[in-house]
Amino acid sequence: MLSVDFSILNVALPEVGAGVGLGVQGLPWITSAYALPAAGFTLVFGRLADLFGRRRLFFAGMVLLVGASLLGGFAVNPEMLLTARALQGFATAMTIPATLSLITTMFAEGPLRERVLGLNGALLSGGFTVGALVGGTLVGLLSWRAAFFANVPVAVAILVATPVLIGESKAPGRTRLDLPGAVTVSGGLLAVVYAVIERSVPAAVVGVLLLGAFWMIELRSPAPLAPVHILRRPTVKWGNYGGFMIFAMEPAMIFLMTLYLQEVLDLSPLATGLIFGIPGLASVAAGVIAGRVIGRLGGRRVLAAGLAVQGLATVPLIFLGADRAAIVVLVPALFIGFFGHVGAIVAFTVTATSGLPDEQQGLATGLASMTQQVALTVGIPVMGAVAASQSGELAGIHLALGVIVAVTLLSVAVVWFGLRPRDRGGEEIAATPVGVSPATSERAVPL
Repeated sequence: MLSVDFSILNVALPEVGAGVGLGVQGLPWITSAYALPAAGFTLVFGRLADLFGRRRLFFAGMVLLVGASLLGGFAVNPEMLLTARALQGFATAMTIPATLSLITTMFAEGPLRERVLGLNGALLSGGFTVGALVGGTLVGLLSWRAAFFANVPVAVAILVATPVLIGESKAPGRTRLDLPGAVTVSGGLLAVVYAVIERSVPAAVVGVLLLGAFWMIELRSPAPLAPVHILRRPTVKWGNYGGFMIFAMEPAMIFLMTLYLQEVLDLSPLATGLIFGIPGLASVAAGVIAGRVIGRLGGRRVLAAGLAVQGLATVPLIFLGADRAAIVVLVPALFIGFFGHVGAIVAFTVTATSGLPDEQQGLATGLASMTQQVALTVGIPVMGAVAASQSGELAGIHLALGVIVAVTLLSVAVVWFGLRPRDRGGEEIAATPVGVSPATSERAVPL
């Protein structure tokens, strides 16, 4: 549902801005007002889910989403609209890590969890694609307000079903929240994301200092928000690195190709949605397939392969010209790239949450969700700036696509070597779940 909402609102941005009197210069803040809390508070809410109840936080996030969507749908000025978007960002920060940690604690690590996370990846892809396909039609037939109101009946149905279908889940014992860690990491992430959006050097400096303070606090805290030994685990560290590149590079490519289709080829938004939507629907199958393949090949291989396919499928796009015949090359390239992208998403989620006990799954999924949200927020502005460095629009798009290919393929090598098995006295320490010795482990954690 959140994926559909994100996609529909992207299509409806001009109509939304015009509806509340927000000028062209203010349109980016419709996205940024959502992205800042979604990226800045996901890690904290993921840990809160562990400590105070995953279902409880999920439920609270859905209630907040209903209120925020109603506020956005009834907005009559920019202040109401941007407040609604910020509240939707907080709701996302609450629900996404709670959702993933409910899944990873409900299904034991192994083939079944991988298949369920594969289904999650397929739904994520399907939701984005459906939003792209129906967003323009929905907003055109009804109004931009439908982009907000569409959430409400679905969210209410989820709220009704949740107490019946999902049991409460939280870490055993009573652990206090690391408040200094929560403040510094949230403030640091907010400052860094704001610095990228607004290209602000002072904000970047503040963000780096706060994140440095967070690291020092975690080293000394008796009950750290994010224990350093977890952050240093290869599956957590390199899995999240891979996830960052997945979600930074592919959406940036989609943004650039949207500009190409509408500004260079002069296609309508509806035609653009169809060009992205048809390959997107087909790639939903990649989520289901990846969940099964990971059980056979391991997360390391599938993550590296998915990233490689995502990057290599972008190569032909660098050479597209200003003739509409380019669509013959574009659609197959998108199909292949989306397939690799969705497979890589599943492998990233499996890898970044593997080998950790249930009481730390909220933290692990919070880290993974934070990685996703930060990457989605910074990838497009950075690649947009690369494209803007050239005098010609098509030349700028080609340059930015070339950078995306180079960064993605370099990341394949980083992930492959970062997640390699590490021997210590003959033991694959990176492949063994926490609390399970290599001698007794029946199944190695996907690398």
